[in-house]
Amino acid sequence: MDKIINHAVLSLDFWQDTVTYEGCAMPTGTIGCEVLNISAEAIETLTPPCDTMNRLLQGMNTGTVDLTLLPQVQGAASGILSFMDVTRPFSRLSNSDFGKKLADVFSAAYLEDARDYLQLSQQEQLLCTLTGQHSRAAQLIRMTQVLGHLSYSLRQYKDALLPFARQLNEPGHDRTAEGYAALFGQFFQEEPTLSDGNPSWMTLTNASVQYVSAIRPGAAEPQLVKRMHYVSFVGMFRSDLFEGLCVGHAPRQCPICGRWFLTTDARRTKYCGGLAPGDKRRRTCRQIGNLRGRAQRELAADHPIKAVYNRRMNTILQSTRRGKLDAELAKVMKKLAKDKMLRAISDHSYASTRYEQEMTQEALLAEAKRRMAL
Repeated sequence: MDKIINHAVLSLDFWQDTVTYEGCAMPTGTIGCEVLNISAEAIETLTPPCDTMNRLLQGMNTGTVDLTLLPQVQGAASGILSFMDVTRPFSRLSNSDFGKKLADVFSAAYLEDARDYLQLSQQEQLLCTLTGQHSRAAQLIRMTQVLGHLSYSLRQYKDALLPFARQLNEPGHDRTAEGYAALFGQFFQEEPTLSDGNPSWMTLTNASVQYVSAIRPGAAEPQLVKRMHYVSFVGMFRSDLFEGLCVGHAPRQCPICGRWFLTTDARRTKYCGGLAPGDKRRRTCRQIGNLRGRAQRELAADHPIKAVYNRRMNTILQSTRRGKLDAELAKVMKKLAKDKMLRAISDHSYASTRYEQEMTQEALLAEAKRRMAL
């Protein structure tokens, strides 16, 4: 039976806290999280080719196949494939095989078979399903449905699940499986309906479950995995996202690049590991974030480097008030202290060796006198 009808590109293998898709094992929730990064503009580029697919589908729903649509449908399939080639998680597909299959499915031979199939009675069509006759027609109808609904269903996914992800991303939220479950219950608290403004229908997934013994990528021995077969890409994506929540995996938005990434434990991972946008040194967001965090810590009033500086400024001020230092000498000492503090912030070696020695009252006083004597 055909690979697409077998749902090979619409199947996930779940085992413990990992999911396998198209021969690649990853933390559960990865592909569902990746969909959050597809921009509205990118989804909009799918609208014209999906509309073309839907015109073909509308004819099929009335029992006819317009063969004159073939060139337009082939162009639409090519446009959708181009989108998939450069867009995660679709780019995880074995696109060479998938592209070849699309070229085969959207061809004159398949459209002609679908035309003949749709002329049969419902009873005859059911018999064909059981016997495998008109398999080309079944493949064409199936793939037209999957691709025709893609842009609309991606918009629905983003509209419903981005607000949920943003609540998960709020500071102080309990990033554990229990915390995710609590928020899930609050966000999806209504009975699932198809009405606008009720995202709870997203919790329903049209899928079949199969338990199989499979050798996972990188493993030598088979494991018993839960294989789920879906009828659409978006149904598969949200199932993966929710399965991830069950094991403590959740999306988080990187404050540097704005992209969503998956966290797999309760640690406060703040930055993603992707390249920071606009950084000429090609550093990751995590590297940039660590530098920012260090700078913020070093500028904090209670940072050890700043604390040494603050103590010294207080003693200089007190000595000036008591008449032990004249104003000019105190001014030079303050300038020296500030310069040393700034140097310590940028020079770890200096901060860990000579900084505190040079910041004593006696050392600053002696250096200030030497400066004034020049």
